[in-house]
Amino acid sequence: MREEQLLDALRDRLETVVAIPVTPFGPDGEVDWDLHAALIDRCVEQGVEVLTANGNTGEYYALDEAEARRALEATVKAADGRAVVMAGVGLSVRAAIAAARHAREAGAGSVLVHQPAHPYRSADGWVDYHQEIADAVPDLGVVLYVRDPRVTGHELRELGERCGNVIGVKYAVPDPVQFASVARDAGLTRFAWICGLAESYAPAYWAMGARGFTSGLVNVVPKLSLAMLAALRGNDFQAAIGHWESIRVFEELRTADASADNVSAVKEALSQLGLASRAVRAPSTVLPAGRRAQVATQIARWREEGWL
Repeated sequence: MREEQLLDALRDRLETVVAIPVTPFGPDGEVDWDLHAALIDRCVEQGVEVLTANGNTGEYYALDEAEARRALEATVKAADGRAVVMAGVGLSVRAAIAAARHAREAGAGSVLVHQPAHPYRSADGWVDYHQEIADAVPDLGVVLYVRDPRVTGHELRELGERCGNVIGVKYAVPDPVQFASVARDAGLTRFAWICGLAESYAPAYWAMGARGFTSGLVNVVPKLSLAMLAALRGNDFQAAIGHWESIRVFEELRTADASADNVSAVKEALSQLGLASRAVRAPSTVLPAGRRAQVATQIARWREEGWL
């Protein structure tokens, strides 16, 4: 019973801004671990309560296994018990299980299973994939990352019935109506529903039942992301939409061209703030010079509005 209570408490804690920290690189192309810790500390000090190590904004797929393990360990150390750490895991079932077990040993409270990186899948195979991972770490909370519109509420419900430690869904299909149906078919109160499309979609998904949202923007302006959460929790949609308008241009820059500059725009903003290098790893590229002025304009606006 105690384990169930711990998982229930964790599920409640996930209903918040789920930060996806960047992985800063130095001039030599290696991870700058001191800066990594400083950026995480900045987020936590400003009120962030959940951190996803090895998320997409952290360039998970550009890190090797040793770097991914160290990124998790470094995040746990920097958080120092002040925030829940969720570890991104994925790729093959064996690789995901090994990473999940390492996450447990390193002190993470939960794991986020990235959408299976496989060109072919069946509905039953999708459920089996996640069950194998969840069963390997029964004492950890497991959050599913759903980007595929073919994943149904029935599949999520079945997985939840098989695995009590599957406690959350990061839903990143850009369709609030489909989300509403999937969440209700799966069980609106069974899972912590997290809008996986960040602040741009957070108000719409909140209206449909999501009580948390992921954020890469929080690396840059934590206060603004947290203000949107507070407005939504207070049912102040006018304020929430005001915050949405404040971040709209920046988020559109990130999502343009199939999100080609998703991480690059965040790192460009951090670079202009003097907080980190703009360097990214292939297949991403640094933000083109012509778009850097847009980031500068956005930063000036945030300064004027008092977010920085």
